[in-house]
Amino acid sequence: MQVEKFYYDNRIVKMFAYATILWGAVGMLVGLLASVQMFLPAANFNFAPTTFGRVRPLHTNAVIFAFVGNGIFMGVYYSLQRLCKARMFSDALSKIHFWGWQLIIVAAAITLLAGYSTGKEYAELEWPIDVAITLIWVLFGINMFGTIIKRRESHLYVAIWFYIATWVTVAMLHIVNSFEIPVTFFKSYSWYAGVQDALVQWWYGHNAVAFFLTTPYLGLMYYFLPKAANRPVYSYRLSIIHFWALIFIYIWAGPHHLLYTALPDWAQSLGVVFSVMLIAPSWGGMLNGLFTLRGAWDKVREDAVLKFMVVAVTCYGMATFEGPMLSLKNVNGIAHYTDWIVAHVHVGALGWNGFLTFGVLYWIIPKIFKTSLYSKKLANAHFWVGTIGIVLYAVPLYWAGFTQSMMWKTFTEEGQLKFQFLETVTHILPMYMTRSVGGLLYLVGVFIMIYNIYKTVAAGKLVANEAAEAPPLPKVIEVHGKQHWHRWIERRPVQMLVYSLIAVAIGGVLEIVPTFLIKSNVPTISSVQPYTPLELHGRDLYVQEGCYTCHSQMIRPFRDEVARYGEYSKAGEFIYDHPFQWGSKRTGPDLARIGGKYPDSWHYNHMLEPQSMSPGSIMPSYPWMMDKKVDTSIIPAKIRAMQTLGVPYEAGYDKVATKDYMEQANKIKESLKKDKLEASSTSEIVALIAYLQRVGTDIKAEPKQVADLK
Repeated sequence: MQVEKFYYDNRIVKMFAYATILWGAVGMLVGLLASVQMFLPAANFNFAPTTFGRVRPLHTNAVIFAFVGNGIFMGVYYSLQRLCKARMFSDALSKIHFWGWQLIIVAAAITLLAGYSTGKEYAELEWPIDVAITLIWVLFGINMFGTIIKRRESHLYVAIWFYIATWVTVAMLHIVNSFEIPVTFFKSYSWYAGVQDALVQWWYGHNAVAFFLTTPYLGLMYYFLPKAANRPVYSYRLSIIHFWALIFIYIWAGPHHLLYTALPDWAQSLGVVFSVMLIAPSWGGMLNGLFTLRGAWDKVREDAVLKFMVVAVTCYGMATFEGPMLSLKNVNGIAHYTDWIVAHVHVGALGWNGFLTFGVLYWIIPKIFKTSLYSKKLANAHFWVGTIGIVLYAVPLYWAGFTQSMMWKTFTEEGQLKFQFLETVTHILPMYMTRSVGGLLYLVGVFIMIYNIYKTVAAGKLVANEAAEAPPLPKVIEVHGKQHWHRWIERRPVQMLVYSLIAVAIGGVLEIVPTFLIKSNVPTISSVQPYTPLELHGRDLYVQEGCYTCHSQMIRPFRDEVARYGEYSKAGEFIYDHPFQWGSKRTGPDLARIGGKYPDSWHYNHMLEPQSMSPGSIMPSYPWMMDKKVDTSIIPAKIRAMQTLGVPYEAGYDKVATKDYMEQANKIKESLKKDKLEASSTSEIVALIAYLQRVGTDIKAEPKQVADLK
């Protein structure tokens, strides 16, 4: 049989490996800063780019898209070539993909710190960067599928199934969620509003976790775990069930992030049902990984690579059990908006994504540099320091979450709330401190790895073009004997792509489309009116400063929430909200009914020095907002954008919007002056006050509704 000689491209693997290490360290350093800011407000430095509301989105984007993203590409570029027995389709596309992705990361860091944000979690990047992500993702897909098409191996191994599903689903999620209308080069409004925007966002947000943080890493698990253990995958049939069940079921689960909100009950129920069903395929994948190590446990005790992988797969199993549990309404009613969710997320991020990435790095680097790992002792030290770090990170946050929820819900014998919200914050500060210690230990482990890998690289030499040989793929593949039915699709990557797209699109279509087509899903409220130009600009500043990272605007129909915040939220209240601002964490109190609760001067002083109005508050101060002027020239463009989105401003209103802006701003200026506070009508603080005084004032509580609380 004729054998073809070719070369694997290890240079691109090295580039992505280095980027993974770099951005991992940067993203975790930023995360450590954010965790310190939770108990030490001075760590915000009274400087706009370093406030928590801007640092937190930078941390999440850096860890997800920079660290994990580069880790995905490192693993895919290494494994895909060997599984296909072919060099990557195009060296040029590989390099464009690498440098394009790094430029996107740098642009994301700069813009997020500068306050350019869409205000949608895990999708904060503004429209020019969204366009760039789409283009680079398409180039990656062309390179990946070009490699698969020219492969010398007839069957597509299970890892490749997950790579294909990842590519097509992430493309779908990103494009649908990123529909927005540009106002300026770095300002846009989401195409969706209120309830629809919340559903689309968490359909994206949950499945970004599924198809960016999970499915590609399952592909890496299926390749690197058997390689490191030198054993075949435990069950081929289980991998088939794992793959198809996972990608079909996962896409439906997004609404479980919105339980007890204004989302229609039928959509919430769908999210719950499919979330519970997720346990089966998720644990099937976990068991397939762990059972692959049968007979190799002696090696696990000695090999740091396998230790990282075993803990990673175990954390995957823990997180994928806890996720469905958290989707149960009775559990969600306790956990949502608390630090329990933060703990849950980080068990997956630190354990599953972090540890699997470390294991793959420790395995790949010696291979492509043709040397041995510099120090197995250091690798083992990294493992134990990192594991202790995860425990010290997660356990205090679980405790904090339980504490928050119980304190929020406790009433006195007289029927009054027992604790002020601020008491629930100050009570858990020691837990926040312990969490930071855990994060610091985890980061120390990363720097141990960096040194170990540096010394490993220094001792070896990169094999940039690794020689390989294999017979060409025959034009007609002969099938001898009885074949498993799934083998048919494994030989057809295009069909695999199409069927994967169909599997993931069904859930999205059936959940999202009805909320747009059936009006009863979002009933209108006649008293709800569009924001004034000043309020609209103030809302944009609220988004810019990342206030949604600590404050929710969604009062659930619970006795304690109504007693603490006011009338529970209705779907019709949010029809002009582009984007929605329901939030996902209550580090501060809910603001859905903040309008009219305090005088203008209170908000001014609270933003200038939060501790002066709320002693013990951990909120950062925003002194620059007192002096920084807004650009009123873009007000007409904002009004026109909102009109395009269906907000019912009168025709031609953009021509008089600036005048209305100034009239309302002057009233707030005079109100502040009465309390001996000076502020320019065009200062940011005036616009923000206008928005805060408007929030939640469009409807009045109806006693009969309060009586029907769950």
